[in-house]
Amino acid sequence: MIRVVLIDDHEMVRAGVSAFLSTQPDIEVVGEASDGATGAELAIAEKPDVVLMDLVMEPVDGVESTKRIKASWKEAKILVVTSFLDDEKVYPVIEAGAMSYVLKTANANEIADAIRQTAAGNPVMAAQVTGKMLERLRHPEMTLHESLTAREREILQLMAEGKSNQVIADELFISLKTVKTHVSNILTKLDVYDRTQAVVYAFQHNLVSKG
Repeated sequence: MIRVVLIDDHEMVRAGVSAFLSTQPDIEVVGEASDGATGAELAIAEKPDVVLMDLVMEPVDGVESTKRIKASWKEAKILVVTSFLDDEKVYPVIEAGAMSYVLKTANANEIADAIRQTAAGNPVMAAQVTGKMLERLRHPEMTLHESLTAREREILQLMAEGKSNQVIADELFISLKTVKTHVSNILTKLDVYDRTQAVVYAFQHNLVSKG
């Protein structure tokens, strides 16, 4: 049996995936978690054959959860299943150690097959993700901040002005959760550990104005 731990913050998604996988004669869901922190602890404790990982979760997202799992258990085989195909989602989680990356638009049988391939040590990548990785290889000279989106640069400017996540959310008319996700992506892309380091980097590379 292929033992799977499922980490996703949507209860209906977990229920649906778990129900389908229970029909597979060679796959068994041995644990579920609704956030990245609990999921990392569960995966490290259970050591399943495959960790099925969502990306956008609070308070710990799939990238950080993947890092925590790999730091304690480097042999972990992590299969990301997500709706997101943005650069700020794809690259960080693969760099964190995810083996496979498929989209939730894949049908149930494709996800089951991806689990089998990942368990066997064979990476599975959605065609769109493979294209992005090839593009990155063609342009290795890219600096860290070149992958920032326009919105991330806007938020970085507001961070440099000393504004809190809530103030940024209010000024940009977006949710606090969205701001936190953008800030997390900024830290990951700039390879820094906190907001202060991100702002220092931004000033050093003239990404923000002092005004």
